[in-house]
Amino acid sequence: MRIPVIIAGLILAFSCAPKSTNEENTLAQITDPDVMKYAISGKTLYENYCGNCHQSDGKGLGKLIPPLRDSDYFKESIHRTAWIIRHGQTGEITVNGEKYDQAMPANPTLKPLDIAQITTYLYNIWGMNEGVITASEIEDYLKNKPEGY
Repeated sequence: MRIPVIIAGLILAFSCAPKSTNEENTLAQITDPDVMKYAISGKTLYENYCGNCHQSDGKGLGKLIPPLRDSDYFKESIHRTAWIIRHGQTGEITVNGEKYDQAMPANPTLKPLDIAQITTYLYNIWGMNEGVITASEIEDYLKNKPEGY
């Protein structure tokens, strides 16, 4: 009979497929459906606008690009993060005790909703649980430069 052979093939295929870990599939850490709605789009936006430099795992590029994952600088201020995403950043910063002085380009075409989705994604993975960061919160953040910027 062909059905047992097909089932056996499917079992074999799934058992040999690469396993996804929470480190790789950061969306798996999100259990709140409202957060997930933002985070799904945020993950795609992050990969398109930020991941090339900060990497999909958030660990940055050595001593050139700072990490976001487990970063004291990043965790310190959602306001500053939103501001930097929109306006970019130049000058030296210290992240986890390391100095970085590579300019980050601005993303002026990103709308507050886009930045809200990116920040919601980032602040709800890698052990963080900040909940939904709304577009209206981002609009407020973008009105004034954050402290320490």
